[in-house]
Amino acid sequence: KAHPDVFNILLQIFEDGRLTDSQGRVVDFKNTVIIMTSNVGATLIKKEAALGFRGTNEPEEISYKEIKNRVMGELNKTFRPEFLNRIDEVIVFKSLTKEEIQKIASLIINNEVKKLLEERKIDLETTEEIKELLTKEGYDSNFGARPLRRTIERLIENPISEKLLAGEFKEGDCVLIKAKDGKIIFSKKKK
Repeated sequence: KAHPDVFNILLQIFEDGRLTDSQGRVVDFKNTVIIMTSNVGATLIKKEAALGFRGTNEPEEISYKEIKNRVMGELNKTFRPEFLNRIDEVIVFKSLTKEEIQKIASLIINNEVKKLLEERKIDLETTEEIKELLTKEGYDSNFGARPLRRTIERLIENPISEKLLAGEFKEGDCVLIKAKDGKIIFSKKKK
């Protein structure tokens, strides 16, 4: 999606290990690892998954190799050879599974919501149903897990913050977050 000039700048960095700006300043890239991402081939992977690309008796590794070959073909159509030849390795990521999205949801809850409550000496418990609801609401096959963070903020963090401000949860409480009939329920759990 970048302008061709961006690729020319990257070529200079890859070739010389340094970059000179318009004012003559030099930035050294010799001890730098550059990681780039692209969505080239993403629609291909999505189509293959929808069509049942991998047969039931076909090993997952063969399917991955075939998908990687097809994605590499797309990369070759999209990027100039001199650009691709300077890249050490291309990694094609598999789509996230439901279980992986739920793990990501748990990590976000533990790193954000739980910390917010721990600062106020309040415990937090969540159910599997809440993780399933967040996965359903926060995962988009086009964007992966990116919308999950905003979903947790909208459905969990903001309501908890409002309840804290309203005095519904206090020091020593244990907040239980569960889902029922597609709705999120916040309650105090008896210790």
